[in-house]
Amino acid sequence: MKILVCGGAGFIGSSFIKNYLKNNPTHKITNLDNLTIGSNLDNLKGLKNNPNYEFIKDNIKNHNIIEKITSDVDSVINFAAESHVDRSISNPRPFIETNVLGTYSILEAIRKFEKQFIHVSTDEIYGDAEGTTSFNENSQINPSNPYSATKAAADHLVSSYHRTYGVNCITTRCTNNFGPNQFPEKLIPKSIIRSIKNLKVPLYGDGQQIRSWIYVYDHVQALESLISRGESGQVYNITAYEEITNKSIVEKILKILDKPTDLIEYVGDRPGHDKRYSIDCSKIGNDIGWKPSYSFDSALEHTVNWYLENKDWWEPLVDENTLHPQPWTLNWK
Repeated sequence: MKILVCGGAGFIGSSFIKNYLKNNPTHKITNLDNLTIGSNLDNLKGLKNNPNYEFIKDNIKNHNIIEKITSDVDSVINFAAESHVDRSISNPRPFIETNVLGTYSILEAIRKFEKQFIHVSTDEIYGDAEGTTSFNENSQINPSNPYSATKAAADHLVSSYHRTYGVNCITTRCTNNFGPNQFPEKLIPKSIIRSIKNLKVPLYGDGQQIRSWIYVYDHVQALESLISRGESGQVYNITAYEEITNKSIVEKILKILDKPTDLIEYVGDRPGHDKRYSIDCSKIGNDIGWKPSYSFDSALEHTVNWYLENKDWWEPLVDENTLHPQPWTLNWK
């Protein structure tokens, strides 16, 4: 099998490529990535001499290159996206261009060559989950910020291509990921790095925002199972059912690192901040047979230890957004 992975130098995309080639050493992967914020070829340096892996630097909006590669593969999986909420609030335009127009470019190639397309989306498109409610795949979409709105738009576009043109499309909506090689601006790696450096660890508002979490290697294993067993036209939620407050996560990180809790610093909340995300993923379990393998606590400890042991990976990536107390002071107005 030949697969085109778009955005394969990012955190989740690179994890997918490494995991997939480990499980399927005779299959071939082409990685198309524009190497913007969050992408890092060091995530894949172990594949440098692998004859079944190829890297191409380009943009998913480049329809000519997307068509050329798609014509010669069996499946396309798209991780390429602008994904940081704070950045989308500051400047929505790149999110619209990549997440919507980029998805359109891929869909046109998929339609022309009749290939399989796996569209990697997010649980954030559902918006705030009230009370004890968990969203399923049929729940109303209600995005709260420009990032999730552009992902929701892409989801609708994918669905329309399946219904109108009969395109073989599968959409996944995954909860928050964490693990090795995650870009330092995200909550868990930022908190780990700042704690290692004995800097204040900032939390929005009261830190009681609740998120579901999944270890990245569980996520990519779920995606791999959908390549062979997923049903065209379907949406699959993916989560490990780990709901925890942001404050609790930071406290766990501080405990693992034996750092004091007074490193926590509460800062002003961001606009439109959802209080809770929660999704039900019984569908992928029942229909595909996938289930998570890692517990949150064991995976978090492994992740913290990875950042301790791989300072040479993250230190070149650390900038003002990671090292200063309020990196999200953005021009929202």
